[in-house]
Amino acid sequence: MAETLEEILISVWRQALVEEARAVTVGGKSFPVRRTSRSRLREVDFQFEDHELRGLEQNPKTTSRWARLAREGKKVMQFLSAGRYIAVVVDGRVQFYGKARLYELARTASVEARTSDPTEIS
Repeated sequence: MAETLEEILISVWRQALVEEARAVTVGGKSFPVRRTSRSRLREVDFQFEDHELRGLEQNPKTTSRWARLAREGKKVMQFLSAGRYIAVVVDGRVQFYGKARLYELARTASVEARTSDPTEIS
């Protein structure tokens, strides 16, 4: 069964920040984990379905609430699509921003519809 966006984001977060892998695997493909030039934060560009996504380790030196969590020792990774923040993973939990949440709900519903037995009555 196809993985959901939520499962993919958690997997990328786990591989890059928890396991400190040099590359993450998504859908059988490997994507290198790099360090940003200025802050040396981990980042990884990867594909999910037909979307180009980026995972970026949270900079603990900023003033956001996510940075505060990173300073407290939590593993925080922001996710972007087309330069826009779509989600954050903090210690294995995903929070979607705006329309990304709607996309995830629609995708989950379509996966459930494809995998359910049409002859089964609920």
